Amino acid sequence: MLNEEALRQYLRDRLPGTDRPLSIEPLRGGQSNPTFLLRFGSRSYVLRKRPDGTLLPSAHAVDREYRVISALAKTDVPVPGTYCYCDDSDVIGTPFFVMDYVDGRVFRDPALPELDRRERAALWDDINSVIAQLHGVDYDAVGLSGYGKSGNYFERQIGRWTRQYRASETERIESMDRLIDWLPANIPPGDDTSIVHGDFRIDNLIVHSAEPRVIAVLDWELSTLGSPLADFSYHMMAWRLTQQQFRGMAQCDLAALGIPGERDYMRAYCRRTGRDDIDARDWEFYMAFSMFRMASILQGIARRAIDGTSADPDAGEVGKRARAVADVAWTHVERMLGTRG
Repeated sequence: MLNEEALRQYLRDRLPGTDRPLSIEPLRGGQSNPTFLLRFGSRSYVLRKRPDGTLLPSAHAVDREYRVISALAKTDVPVPGTYCYCDDSDVIGTPFFVMDYVDGRVFRDPALPELDRRERAALWDDINSVIAQLHGVDYDAVGLSGYGKSGNYFERQIGRWTRQYRASETERIESMDRLIDWLPANIPPGDDTSIVHGDFRIDNLIVHSAEPRVIAVLDWELSTLGSPLADFSYHMMAWRLTQQQFRGMAQCDLAALGIPGERDYMRAYCRRTGRDDIDARDWEFYMAFSMFRMASILQGIARRAIDGTSADPDAGEVGKRARAVADVAWTHVERMLGTRG
């Protein structure tokens, strides 16, 4: 648990309402940075911190989360308000930041069984609008020109996630080895740059308590400047994966549910961003890359579960899905290449 007195002293002059009694409650849902609900009487805040223990290089960058959320507060992208970032590990053991608590709904299943057909269609349309808005932000104008490198995004990302995967590897996954060989040799032309969230899944969104619209985008740990199509295809993995493989809806009758199909959802994004339709072969690369990246992340979760540094008690089970996601990615590559029926 956090050092309550040290935290109270640090926040005393940095947050409104800290003269009331403080209560601290761990929040579940994240696989990465431990998250806590802070209550000072009727005022509520959220604290995000780096995990304890030895971590992979560049992982759990709460300073970057704080920077990008603060910058996006100047835009139409819905984010919580931020208050302070602390890099002094003496306060609660690791760096942390504090932001507003946003009260709303979080959905774990992209098929949205909690909603009716009309609400599903409306919410997915709003989500499409939000990610399009994010990719349209002028990152220079909001002070994020140095937030990431420009150019060669896929080459750099494939190298980065290959290294992360190898550092976390607990068993050989043949499909990952094949993707590591295939992806660098098949990068499509073009190198657009935007702010990318890096983990734009439905469970990282806060939805209004009574309306089908997004009121906050959370978990910016993996954000950077990079390819908007990498970010969008990662978001659209839910159309290719099943719920069992990793929180997808490939097993669902989307038309019956009122959820747009893959091509329709993609075209809506292209229309909103002023982009031509995406070439089908290029789209398969983006999807394969995104699943490779997800499998690398899941492998990291598996390693943290083994090392005992994960913030989530279900990390071991989640991490086991790395193989399933990589297998789906390589199956789609084989079908595109005509080497699999």
